[in-house]
Amino acid sequence: MEMTNNIKTLNKFLPIREELKKTNKKVVFTNGCFDIIHAGHIDYLNKAKNLGDILLVGVNSDRSVNNIKGENRPIIPEDERALIISNLKPVDYVILFDEDTPEKLIEGIIPDILVKGADWDLEKIVGKDIVIKNGGQVKSIEFVINQSTSKIVDSILKRYNK
Repeated sequence: MEMTNNIKTLNKFLPIREELKKTNKKVVFTNGCFDIIHAGHIDYLNKAKNLGDILLVGVNSDRSVNNIKGENRPIIPEDERALIISNLKPVDYVILFDEDTPEKLIEGIIPDILVKGADWDLEKIVGKDIVIKNGGQVKSIEFVINQSTSKIVDSILKRYNK
């Protein structure tokens, strides 16, 4: 799948990041698998965008999702997940990453604000130390919509495996 204008590699994003610094634009970074997009994702990404000027979303590659979620995941291939996320209103840029954590991305980007869902203990958020050491902030976002891809998959399996 061809990269859209706002799906970047880390190397292609770094010059953009430098320009954003020069204009004092606050870059918010979050990441996830985003396997089946649901209302919880939309709510979360809207709240993340409201924390700064530019929302950059790291999307786990297929290999990475498989390592984290197990052999039956992802359901949606990485190119499609990146395309979907990149076309959501609050998202400015997407970077696919192959590692199990976004630490390498965070080291390269050094976002102004690092965001994860409130289900993550602040102390365990990958990249927290990098962001804080460089004068940034780490925030968590409460989930209002109690939805997850795993819940959707379980619901489908229960419904159709009768």
